[in-house]
Amino acid sequence: MITRTDVEKREYTILSPYATKAAETRGRQRPEEKCAIRTDFQRDRDRIIHSKAFRRLMHKTQVFLAPEGDHYRTRLTHTIEVAQIARTIARGLCLNEDLTEAIAMGHDLGHTPFGHSGEAVLNTLYSKGFRHNEQSLRVVDVLEFHGKERGMNLTEEVRDGILNHTGPVMPFTPEGQIVKTSDRIAYINHDIDDAIRIGVITDADLPAACVRILGDSHQKRIDTLVKDMIANSENSPVICLSDEKLQAMNELRSFMFENVYHNIKVKSAEEMTRIETVIGTLFRYYSDHPDLIVREYPDLAASADMEELVKDQVAGMTDRYAENTYKEIT
Repeated sequence: MITRTDVEKREYTILSPYATKAAETRGRQRPEEKCAIRTDFQRDRDRIIHSKAFRRLMHKTQVFLAPEGDHYRTRLTHTIEVAQIARTIARGLCLNEDLTEAIAMGHDLGHTPFGHSGEAVLNTLYSKGFRHNEQSLRVVDVLEFHGKERGMNLTEEVRDGILNHTGPVMPFTPEGQIVKTSDRIAYINHDIDDAIRIGVITDADLPAACVRILGDSHQKRIDTLVKDMIANSENSPVICLSDEKLQAMNELRSFMFENVYHNIKVKSAEEMTRIETVIGTLFRYYSDHPDLIVREYPDLAASADMEELVKDQVAGMTDRYAENTYKEIT
């Protein structure tokens, strides 16, 4: 039998000097007994995968709202693709795959229904503003359970990677840095794939310079970016793409914002109005009925800000649950 201590010792033998070792974790918010088999990072990954918030990702929009067909990405399939890309890079650099996977699996737990459109609406309604990375951390720290206690009690390395997978702050572990870029590699490329499938753009519309540098297919572009990140980050504590590939990826991202993410064919004015109406109605309804929030969060209601709990309630909904609840209350 391979025990936790066996795995921890092996990490010092096979991993890069820059890798985050499980035996050197900064620890958890609450002390707890170690597992005999799994390292702390493996346990974090498992807690995230078994959580209710993770399961709800299968019914949350990535980009396209209720598309016709079964092959379009959801927030869950996006998460899995990020984890696959990130683990490949971590393996290529001899970094900690378990930590990388744990961060990737948890990075989007705080996303609202209806994708970034829902996030934008909730940001205008909640007085402190809404950012999905901060909500993801709140999910693992407060809203989910580990046993009978609130919060998954994850390690500091995983919590940091989740919080800083987007935004100006760089994660303090190289594994977190991998996930930060892998998230962008994944969504730019799979959103291109979905946009072509739904007919919003064609392969010929993609910027020629980006295609020349990164490749003319979904597979080639991901392969190029993954290999570049490994080659450019070898024997370094800083994980990043080369300047050429980074610039090409950013240009492709700008193209997607202009031609897909802000395209009325993807989200029409009517659909955006619908999202604003549904989320706005839900937010106001729960604000006006605090008894429902107390029923949902009986242990938090006495000490927490009621508006924050209303935000938690709406943000945690899946697309279909939000729609169904809206129909019930109206």
